[in-house]
Amino acid sequence: MTSIERDIEALLSPAVTALGLELLGVEFIPGSGNAVLRLYIDEPERGVTLEDCEAVSREVSALLDVNDPIETHYTLEVSSPGLDRPLFKPAQYARFIGQAAKLTLEFPQDGRRRFQGPILAVDGDSITIEQDGQPVALVCSAIQKARLVPVFEPPAKPGRAPSGGTRQKQRDS
Repeated sequence: MTSIERDIEALLSPAVTALGLELLGVEFIPGSGNAVLRLYIDEPERGVTLEDCEAVSREVSALLDVNDPIETHYTLEVSSPGLDRPLFKPAQYARFIGQAAKLTLEFPQDGRRRFQGPILAVDGDSITIEQDGQPVALVCSAIQKARLVPVFEPPAKPGRAPSGGTRQKQRDS
């Protein structure tokens, strides 16, 4: 996370929390004309609605206008985490232990920058994932980008009951 992302998160987090939501993280993507400031919000019990995104957008726009932490033109995006949920903090990794994640490091570790595998453990700032059958400990602050890898179940074959279910044959009377 860059210093501008940390500053913006510190500025906006209380406003998002006051709306009953959680600010998962902030992405600032500089651009040569129009940068993007993306906020990821969540409400773990019920999920995020369009109305939540609109409310956060209205609330934080005012704070950003007053405090002006970004010197260039930018587009504000407020988003739910989605199926390929981004991970920013150790507590977020801990919440998804056992699930697969795809991580990119800022600098190579053991000759590689990209890792993918199930999250095995979280200890302080250390995230352990399984890579090629081996546990690999990564420092959270060294992770440039991380997302969960969604798992899609194949559809049930026609004429077969879903797993765990029963199928009854109907008789003609």
